[in-house]
Amino acid sequence: MIMETALVCLALNLYHESRGEPVSAQIAVAETTLNRVKSKHYPNTVCGVVTQSGNGSCSFSWFCDGLSDRPKDLKAFNRSMELSRFMLSEGQYIDVIGDEALFYHNHSVEPYWLVDVTLLGEVGGHKFYKKK
Repeated sequence: MIMETALVCLALNLYHESRGEPVSAQIAVAETTLNRVKSKHYPNTVCGVVTQSGNGSCSFSWFCDGLSDRPKDLKAFNRSMELSRFMLSEGQYIDVIGDEALFYHNHSVEPYWLVDVTLLGEVGGHKFYKKK
């Protein structure tokens, strides 16, 4: 059974991180988020991973950017909800970026943490990484 909070948290992350991306990129973002849930280095719930913060920053910038987190494009949010529902129930059968991906960023930024990771690949407008 899918917990509604996990569903909403994953959907919000997909919406804010990848709503304009191809479905494959949205799946890769979902995979990375869910990989963090499985990792001993991150919180063990979807909402814990999505809302994780510390040292003055958040794991996902949309969560602490000071802007409203309420979706404005309801059609896009409904797609994020459906994809999240699928990933939470059947995602173990999907492999776009793989089970090692723990990090990603948009092509338009160059994060400080790139020194500690290895590139796995690019999907849509994002680059995905595993820990070295």
